Amino acid sequence: MSLDKLDLYVIVTLVVAVAAYFAKNQFLSKPQDTGFLSNDGAGGSSRNILETLKKNNKNTLLLFGSQTGTAEDYANKLSRELHSRFGLNTMVADFADYDFDNFGDITDDILVFFIVATYGEGEPTDNADEFHTWLTDEADTLSTLRFTVFGLGNSTYEFYNAIGRKFDQLLEEKGGERFAEYGEGDDGTGTLDEDFLSWKDGVFDSLKNNLNYEEKELKYEPNVKLTERDDLTVDDSNVSLGEPNKKYINSQGVDLSKGPFDHTHPYLAKITKTKELFNSKDRNCVHVEFDISDSNLKYSTGDHLAVWPSNSDENIKQFLKCFGLEDKENTVIELKALDSTYSIPFPSPITYGAVIRHHLEISGPISRQLFLSIAGFAPNEETKATLTRIGNDKQEFASTITRRKFNIADALLFASKGKAWVDVPFEFIIENVQHLTPRYYSISSSSLSEKQLINITAVVEAEVESDGRAVTGVVTNLLKNIEIEQNNTNETPVVHYDLNGPRNKFSKFKLPVHVRRSNFKLPKNTTTPVILIGPGTGVAPLRGFIRERVQQVKNGVNVGKTILFYGCRNEHDDFLYKQEWSEYASVLGDKFEMFNAFSRQDPSKKVYVQDKIVENYKIVNELLNNGATIYVCGDASRMARDVQAAIAKIVAKDRDISQESATELVKSWKVQNRYQEDVW
Repeated sequence: MSLDKLDLYVIVTLVVAVAAYFAKNQFLSKPQDTGFLSNDGAGGSSRNILETLKKNNKNTLLLFGSQTGTAEDYANKLSRELHSRFGLNTMVADFADYDFDNFGDITDDILVFFIVATYGEGEPTDNADEFHTWLTDEADTLSTLRFTVFGLGNSTYEFYNAIGRKFDQLLEEKGGERFAEYGEGDDGTGTLDEDFLSWKDGVFDSLKNNLNYEEKELKYEPNVKLTERDDLTVDDSNVSLGEPNKKYINSQGVDLSKGPFDHTHPYLAKITKTKELFNSKDRNCVHVEFDISDSNLKYSTGDHLAVWPSNSDENIKQFLKCFGLEDKENTVIELKALDSTYSIPFPSPITYGAVIRHHLEISGPISRQLFLSIAGFAPNEETKATLTRIGNDKQEFASTITRRKFNIADALLFASKGKAWVDVPFEFIIENVQHLTPRYYSISSSSLSEKQLINITAVVEAEVESDGRAVTGVVTNLLKNIEIEQNNTNETPVVHYDLNGPRNKFSKFKLPVHVRRSNFKLPKNTTTPVILIGPGTGVAPLRGFIRERVQQVKNGVNVGKTILFYGCRNEHDDFLYKQEWSEYASVLGDKFEMFNAFSRQDPSKKVYVQDKIVENYKIVNELLNNGATIYVCGDASRMARDVQAAIAKIVAKDRDISQESATELVKSWKVQNRYQEDVW
């Protein structure tokens, strides 16, 4: 095949594949998954967004498309600031809570903000999927719409901020008027918060200079009213102690084993087995098996498991100390919305301690936005001046706060020199601290061979800083606590957790979970060869794929060739599931080969999976020429790009084409689902 013909082939393939890709997405239904807990649509049960705006006298609408809760958090914070600074009557709305048939009737006296994240391979988040379809295929003229868009993305992904850019373009093409410039944030460079703040400043300038809004002094106005209930205690059955939702508070007569299970209603799954996979003293990785046999929860190989988190005892203690709440941990509070469009994000009545343990993101880094906004409640003028100075200087904030990996309590106590922040209203904390959301893990088991078990594989994130502070992952350290307790080892965890949960509902090693569907799937044709690439815990879903093929062979099904490129530091310390691979090979025979890359085994030479791909180019090209599908799982920032470059390199050599043509060919495989990624 000549170069010209090949180029034409690539172009035609890309056009056809892109069309198929978008057609597939229109018909692919995805579960809604925007946060830890969900409430009824803001403003009542109506799904008519225009009716809700008018009924509640709102002139500003903020719509969010969120997968992990960040876009939702930005929308809520911006809403409060728009109301406080400019007197706008704001409403924050989840795309999934409304229909958009009359969206084009929104008049130009209403400002509409779109704060949308890009998920996966340039896809909308689950909750924005239907609006994306409507805007792309059904929306007519939007000539009276005044809008602005902020996109959240990660530049390490190929389709960086595809949804934010697409929304901005389509809204303009359909006649909408942009009242403030499009903005986007990059999580890949760690500048997402800073990018949002810069865009927000531009929005405020536009409101003042172009729309003639008068800016007022920023003043906190709560959306909720908090009342301490001295007449209630933790022994009252209607008080939430951190249960996943109201059904779990008083579950008498409720069958909690029946779904559907999602971000509003998890299944309380028993952990039947845990195992430490590393042989290293300073690093941990746990294998965890969840039993779903007593429920109607289902999964398919390649899906993700959402594990609902809680905070560690150490971080809770520090947070209580920071805000002077040590003596109020078990005090019951009741929350009532002061705005009809605001939803209380968790059950009420509830204790201070339950809110902090189960509902607030207290372990992650503090944002500069929160650092600045809380300055008005500082314990003294010196502390207020310190926060204002550091918070208004991006470089100083980065070097003084971010680089030290301070969470909220760490940062505030550092700034106040240990003085408690007793003047901060807890309403402010509820509204301004991001809420805990589920953590997602690639399922490492096969639904064909383990119908009633879900396996996950998780590296424990734990670092001890020079000052003795532990910086830890929320769920991975919880899982490590369970592994230590369940196996009765003599290890001491870095941080500790309440393993019994509210009203002992998590005792005997249970955790709330739900399944998120994924497009990361083996070919329907079992004879299709597959090339699996997954260093570290990236091997998790690939283990599931191999177990699937092993079970298919046991069932008498013919399967195609499977090759696995796996990478870790060295063969002794962190070779995941080392004993299993030979067992799979004994069943699959010559249909399975494994190539291992050890980056630290030989001090003179670091070897990575991409090196092994180039080294074994003959078998890779042979399988590709026979229609193989490629699967890549793991780090998006470097590994995924390096692997793609390695594939393009050997394809160029094999087919005698340019590197550019090979790169375009590989990209065409992506939209054909012949090159799939599950990266983070």
